[in-house]
Amino acid sequence: MKAMDSRMQPTSQPRIYVAGHRGMVGSAIVRALTADGQTNVVTRTHGELDLTDQTAVRAFFHSERIDQVYLAAAKVGGIHANSTFPADFIFENLAIQTNVIHEAWSASVRKLLFLGSSCIYPRDCPQPIKEEYLLTGPLEPTNEPYAIAKITGIEMCESYNRQYGTDYRCVMPCNLYGPGDNYHPENSHVIPALIRKFHEAKQAGVPTVTVWGSGKPRREFLFSDDIADACIFLMNLPSTAYDTVHGNGQSVSGRVGSRLVNIGVGKDVTIGELAELVGSVVGFSGDIVFDASKPEGTPRKLMDIQKLTSLGWRASTGLREGLRAAYEAFTAPREAASWTR
Repeated sequence: MKAMDSRMQPTSQPRIYVAGHRGMVGSAIVRALTADGQTNVVTRTHGELDLTDQTAVRAFFHSERIDQVYLAAAKVGGIHANSTFPADFIFENLAIQTNVIHEAWSASVRKLLFLGSSCIYPRDCPQPIKEEYLLTGPLEPTNEPYAIAKITGIEMCESYNRQYGTDYRCVMPCNLYGPGDNYHPENSHVIPALIRKFHEAKQAGVPTVTVWGSGKPRREFLFSDDIADACIFLMNLPSTAYDTVHGNGQSVSGRVGSRLVNIGVGKDVTIGELAELVGSVVGFSGDIVFDASKPEGTPRKLMDIQKLTSLGWRASTGLREGLRAAYEAFTAPREAASWTR
């Protein structure tokens, strides 16, 4: 069931700010909002507005009269990037979240949607992962600073809701991919990293591609257009419906409210299966070698999406279909010019 069919149709269009509109998720949200007929979408590049600068963020919110915020801006990366730049990941994400959430409230913005990450859940979490498992065990060490920043963003939204009566909602997507992804050879996530590796190997006629880890960890993947659709669906859901699925608002740990919603497809694949699928989509005909000496992160991350499906939303893009779209975007002239630099 697509969210477009069940969205509220407001009598007057809200003024919507999409933070991080040049990123994969933010750009998908802008495309979806535009396709849905929204004409009051506000965006700012990093050069126009540095979200780590509180004074600049305050001035922006007080001058632009924003009604809704999609907080998709974040510093993101794969295992290598998180392990190499932990200080950057925790500082920049905390600064962005703190400034946007607080200054949105100070400018009387009532509705905000905060995008977290499945890495907020414990490393050895029961599967599938329910929202209430938050803070019930140790995090995955390779991305702990990023995860802690995202957990802080969740608690900040919940705290402002409790103290000020705002309607700030939190969503936890599974692994994401699609047009506009980061294809850096060292700092990207698994799907863009594999797409680039297989593409370059095919172009060079290389007989093998080496993939980090054993290939055994399992991951769940959601296409960027689907996450955008889910975010808009949840943003526009009436409070009575959104609150119904959250029970008493307590996590198993009792320390953080659980008014968050997992977003995923409800099924996963091994990294080995993913590598074979990406290789097939790209057209690589060589061999795949797994380097078990490299880190591979959490053994499994499958999201429990019962809350989301009970609200009436399901993803519509299959993994092979989404990978084909991602690869087509990756090889498009404009995109290729950026990743070859």
